[in-house]
Amino acid sequence: MSRWLAALPLIVMLALGALFGLYALHRNPQVQPQALVGKPMPDLTLPDLDSGRPVRLRELTAEGPVLVNFFASWCAPCEQEQPVLVAMRARKVRIVGVAYKDAPQNTQAFLTRLGDPFARRLVDRDGRAGVEFGVTGVPETYLVGRDGMILAKHTGPLNETEAAKLAARAR
Repeated sequence: MSRWLAALPLIVMLALGALFGLYALHRNPQVQPQALVGKPMPDLTLPDLDSGRPVRLRELTAEGPVLVNFFASWCAPCEQEQPVLVAMRARKVRIVGVAYKDAPQNTQAFLTRLGDPFARRLVDRDGRAGVEFGVTGVPETYLVGRDGMILAKHTGPLNETEAAKLAARAR
């Protein structure tokens, strides 16, 4: 009997290994970066950065297509992207900024320092909205149509070329 007890941990480890192995064979480990493209935008309500009042994201598309940009003050690529977003706003592209896992005072300082390209500034303090959108890292930008459908997604900082493509689709 003591031999069986001595072998029990090995048997349990082999069983767990087989279980995890079989599970892994039936899973796709690839991230699908465009998973929400062609699907409705998550129906979320986030607080406004300035007033704290709740804002329903879907209502922001009533006036037409909008870019939803997830950014953070602690994100170096977001700093690189900021001049491109400011230029887009100058071309009358509506952009909603979502401060991802960031303190509101840090977000305010970031926008004061680098310029504020956003028609609306919302706060995703706990990252829940980012999870709903499938954000894999900031910055990420989503083009959302008037009907609330996600038309395109760009991961990483926007450059002039990508910004022009999104702006053309947003018109």
